Amino acid sequence: MQPEASSEMKEMRYVGIDVGKLRCRAAVMDQEGSITDEFSFNNNHQGIEHLASGLTMDDKIVVESTGSVWTNLYDILDEKHIPVVLANPLKTKAIASARIKSDKIDARILAHLLRTNLIPESYVPAKELREIRALIRHRASIVKIRTMAKNKIHALLDKHGLTYGFSDLFGKRGVEWLNALELSSLDRLMLNNHLQHIDSLNQQIERVDEEIRIKASQDEDVKLLLSMTGIDVYSALLIRSEIGSIDRFPDYKRLVSWSGLAPSLHQSGSMEYHGAITKQGSRTLRWIMVEAARVAATHDERMKQFYERVNRRRGDQKAIIAVANKMLKIIWFMLTRREPYQSRNLQLYKRKLNSLVN
Repeated sequence: MQPEASSEMKEMRYVGIDVGKLRCRAAVMDQEGSITDEFSFNNNHQGIEHLASGLTMDDKIVVESTGSVWTNLYDILDEKHIPVVLANPLKTKAIASARIKSDKIDARILAHLLRTNLIPESYVPAKELREIRALIRHRASIVKIRTMAKNKIHALLDKHGLTYGFSDLFGKRGVEWLNALELSSLDRLMLNNHLQHIDSLNQQIERVDEEIRIKASQDEDVKLLLSMTGIDVYSALLIRSEIGSIDRFPDYKRLVSWSGLAPSLHQSGSMEYHGAITKQGSRTLRWIMVEAARVAATHDERMKQFYERVNRRRGDQKAIIAVANKMLKIIWFMLTRREPYQSRNLQLYKRKLNSLVN
C-alpha cells in the first residue's frame, strides 16, 4: 500500500487483515465493495509501520483476535489513531459462512463484513490490563507445572507403596521425610530433581506474587473487591483484569451473562425454561468466581445461608454456581457505586488491605 499523495481525494476505505504469526495479508475495499488493493506484510514493527504509512484516520481496519499475534499490530495502529476493530473469530466465521458461503475467514471477507457493519467486535482491554492478564496467566502456568512435578512425586511414592501422615507433603516436615527415604539410586535422582524443580518454581511464584501485590496495591477496584469474603489479592486482580471497566456493562445482568454464569433460557410458545449456565464468555472469570464462591459459602454467613437454601433444593454444584452468580451481581453494584461489600468481615478486610503495603 502506497502512502496517500493528497488529502483531497480521501474517502473511507475498509481494510481487512488476516493476521499470521510471521506474515499478514491485507485487502483494501472501497465504499462500493470493490477490492482496490491486496498485499502482504511482515508481522513485525517494520512491516506494521510500512502498513500504517499508507493508512489514514479515515480508514477502518479489522483484524481477528487469534491468539496474541494481533496485539502488536493493534497497538501500533491505535497509537497512530487509526481505528481498528477486533473481530470475534467464532462469531465472524458463523456470519461469513451464512452470508458469503465460505468457511475461510480471509482478508477480503473481513473487509466485506466491516463495510456492511457485520463484524462482531471483541472487547479490547487497555494495554496495562492486558499486561496484568499476562502476569496472572503466567502465574497460573507456573502453578500448573508445579502441580505436575508434585504429581510425579506422588506417583513415585505409589510405586513403592509409601504412605505419609502429613497434611502437606511439600511442607517442611514432608520434605524432610522425602529427603530421608531410602530409594534406589535412580529413584533418588528423580525425586531430588523433582524437589529441586518444585523449589525453583516456588521461588518463581514468590517473585510473581510480589509483582501481583504491587499491581494490586495501585488499583482502587482491587481494594473494593478485597472486601468480599472468598476473594484474595490474586483473585481480585484477576477479576479486575477480566472485567476491565465496569462501565461497559449497563447492568449486572450483562456482566453475569458475559461471564457465562447466567442460566440458559429456552422458550416454547408462552412457556420459558431455564437450563444449565451458558458457559459462554469469559471462562477465566467464571472459573475464579466459582473458586471464590466455594470459600464464601463456608466463611461468609450471608453466602452460607444462601448456599444452604439452594443446596437443599438443587444440590451442591448448582448451589455453588448460584453463589458465584450472586457474588458477581454484588460485584457489579460494588464497582458501579464505588462501595465495599456490605457484609464484609472488617478484621479480614483490614488484613487483606495491609497485605498490599507490607
